[in-house]
Amino acid sequence: MFQLTRRRRAHSDRAASAAVRAVTAASYDSPDPGMGGAVPGPADRLPPLLRQLRDPLGLGRAAQSRHTRGVVARTKTADKVVRSVCPYCAVGCGQKVFVKNQKVVQIEGDPDSPISRGRLCPKGAASKQLVTNPLRVTTVRYRRPGSTQWEDLDLDTAMDMVADRVIEARRAGWQWELDGVRTRRTMGFASLGGATLDNEENYLIKKLFTSLGAVQIENQARI
Repeated sequence: MFQLTRRRRAHSDRAASAAVRAVTAASYDSPDPGMGGAVPGPADRLPPLLRQLRDPLGLGRAAQSRHTRGVVARTKTADKVVRSVCPYCAVGCGQKVFVKNQKVVQIEGDPDSPISRGRLCPKGAASKQLVTNPLRVTTVRYRRPGSTQWEDLDLDTAMDMVADRVIEARRAGWQWELDGVRTRRTMGFASLGGATLDNEENYLIKKLFTSLGAVQIENQARI
């Protein structure tokens, strides 16, 4: 008997909610495709109390202001959507990057990702700020030994400097043998990979540093 009463009450609540939604929707005109929101109807001119009587649950249009009804989501006006991976930890959550006029306007979780299924942590959800922050450094910054000032370098110059230092460190730390055992290795540098490197990138890094003779090759995701 108790279960039957509870089912009847649930059915009544669903019917009431459906009726409220129907009345609320009927009190407004159809949406304006150009504005992305609803065209103000007669219900907009009603006092707030009367609008709330049409929507007693506070879940419908009566709880919205005129400004809110005219707001359009950035995801609706984007030119394209690019799938990506969150740049932070080793989980590798999928992201959908919304682009408009060649600029990132929004980043959200990708529901098609088998890793995160549309979910993002607070850092991943705020990763748009990592891309569009005006304080983000977009050039190669270099401070020479003994200097107190940073200077900008072009990418080609910076890459040549890195290559020269790798060759010098490899030569300075090279070991042909140790205690009579042939080693043919360098102790001059090591590799520590990032957490978001995929399998292909890790494979290439391992091949590169092994061919250079390095033996300390690790990945941050394992530490």
